[in-house]
Amino acid sequence: MPYFDSASAAPLHPVARQALLAALDEGWADPARLYREGRRARLLLDAAREAAAEAVGCRADELVFTPSGTHAVHTGVAGALAGRRRVGNRLVVSAVEHSSVLHAAETHAASGGAVTEVAVDRLGAVSADGYASALDPTTALACLQSANHEVGTVQPVAEVAEVCGAAGVPLLVDAAQSLGWGPVEGAWSLLTASAHKWGGPPGVGLLAVRKGVRFAPQGPADERESGRSPGFGNLPAVVAAAASLRAVRAEADAEAARLRVLVDRIRRRVARLVPDVEVVGDAERRLPHLVTFSCLYVDGETLLHELDRAGYSVSSGSSCTSSTLTASHVLKAMGVLSEGNVRVSLPPGTTAEEVNGFLEALPRAVSGIRARLGVPSAQEAAPVAESVELDALGLRCPQPVIELARAIGRVPVGGTVTVVSDDEVARLDIPAWCVMRGHAYVGETPRPAGAAYTVRRLT
Repeated sequence: MPYFDSASAAPLHPVARQALLAALDEGWADPARLYREGRRARLLLDAAREAAAEAVGCRADELVFTPSGTHAVHTGVAGALAGRRRVGNRLVVSAVEHSSVLHAAETHAASGGAVTEVAVDRLGAVSADGYASALDPTTALACLQSANHEVGTVQPVAEVAEVCGAAGVPLLVDAAQSLGWGPVEGAWSLLTASAHKWGGPPGVGLLAVRKGVRFAPQGPADERESGRSPGFGNLPAVVAAAASLRAVRAEADAEAARLRVLVDRIRRRVARLVPDVEVVGDAERRLPHLVTFSCLYVDGETLLHELDRAGYSVSSGSSCTSSTLTASHVLKAMGVLSEGNVRVSLPPGTTAEEVNGFLEALPRAVSGIRARLGVPSAQEAAPVAESVELDALGLRCPQPVIELARAIGRVPVGGTVTVVSDDEVARLDIPAWCVMRGHAYVGETPRPAGAAYTVRRLT
């Protein structure tokens, strides 16, 4: 069964497995101790730190290992903000950061700090000018991911780092998705990553803090990892993480070229094989192994289950799930469709045959779901009124948009359809539907229950 969700967790690299087993025998002792077993463990830890630092592009004494990538982000954000508290308390983040960064920002705001979000374009990219406008004399820290976790768009880190450097503001880069493919360019100040994203074991993160960056570790003092990551670390996992990072980087150029061809095939053929689909993210400036698309009139959770039954493990940023009825913050910030969203992230070794099989299974799954939901095939009815109002209260994604699609043929060109909905997702998906179908989104009006979304027919 093909596994196509390496952006969540990549399969364990063979080198990681070998290093982990060897380190379990040799690296179980406390590396802070002076006896023979401790010295042996310390040699393993030092070698792992040197290898990881080389891959990151920093000095070994600038890098510490943490219990996870999320822990690295929270530690990095809190320490950098505390180190520059005399400058100010403003934190600048992009609107599409990983949830770990946004949660750290929420905690900062709850304690009285200021947070500024930088908007992205429809491809999910920020601009250096956007960051320049967000920075002010009270800015203590800026954060920017190297590449987006959901849509794969690569961010202009070097340009943003230059803007931040000119303003004297340190830049923290979340490199979790990109570090296995290559170093992060530009004069960043802090960097975080997570081993399970590149084929290392889970439970290992990296935090690099450049010399000269003001940093004040938070929490009780601890003598390990420069005081930045307390507690006895999982040394065998750290050794495996560093060994696998070196291994995947040695393979990265060849594997990136091969997977980019397969992802390009998915991008082209999904748009041809599946009606009413929106492929999102930058087609060129992107990670080589990741593609995301949204299928109109489809329940995202049902689509993932159907693909799983067909043997394909994929992820989703869709709003249409039973666990969360709010749209992905990334898709929402981009202003793109969230219905029926599928993220495909190919692990190393994925074959063309596996991709072709997925492209055969996907159209069948989508058409089957649409048939069960009663999606209209065309606007066959003659116009009956200049304006129509639909009561979609109580209906959940994708039903409000399906009702809109059924009704648009009931008004003439220039007429309007108003959908009254209490589904929060309608605020995102109705404007996105208008873009896809060539109609005009007039706007939203609050109602006692929910809101009214008005669309003008243009074709």
